[in-house]
Amino acid sequence: MYVCVCRAVTERQIFQAARAGAKNLKDLKHELGVATECGRCASCAKQCLREAHQEASTVANIIPLHTPGLGYA
Repeated sequence: MYVCVCRAVTERQIFQAARAGAKNLKDLKHELGVATECGRCASCAKQCLREAHQEASTVANIIPLHTPGLGYA
């Protein structure tokens, strides 16, 4: 889904930016140009970023970095 029509930024791009380290709307503005034209997308972009961070924290809590018995250090 397009979040920012002015800059043709999609929800997927925002999720990718979050995985790459974007923490807030300022980061999205710098990296993707979100909300730098008309600004109507700002609230939706922030919501997508929140969802991306929630998803990342959920996955981190479900998938352990070390599974005993599998030989990983």
